[in-house]
Amino acid sequence: MYHSNDPCVLLINSHLVWCPKRRRKMVGDRRTTRLDELMRETASELECEMVALEIMPDHLPLVVSATPHWVPNHIVGRFKGKTSRIVRQEFPFLQRMPSLGSRSYVWSTTGHVSADTIRRYSEAQRTRG
Repeated sequence: MYHSNDPCVLLINSHLVWCPKRRRKMVGDRRTTRLDELMRETASELECEMVALEIMPDHLPLVVSATPHWVPNHIVGRFKGKTSRIVRQEFPFLQRMPSLGSRSYVWSTTGHVSADTIRRYSEAQRTRG
């Protein structure tokens, strides 16, 4: 999980969370699958490693391991912008909404927490009511 960039070695894990506009429940079945594909594709483009991803009906928590090449707001902007644009093109009924996502998001560093701990936390979010 450590990134090596001559002359440094670093570990930057970040927990991102964002919600659809007004926390509407917009994810399900095909949209969930497509959103997962788009998130993985975007992570690859940004040279980030996705540690955990849970696509919930009304919010999306994501943990990525990234290099400092990208500033946090650019990483979030790429994930939110690309996925929103493509999902709205592929699922036209979502175009009726003025915006798919809200402008806000949460970005926090995870510190030195193991990937297993992050995955367990992410999976536990699915069972919360």
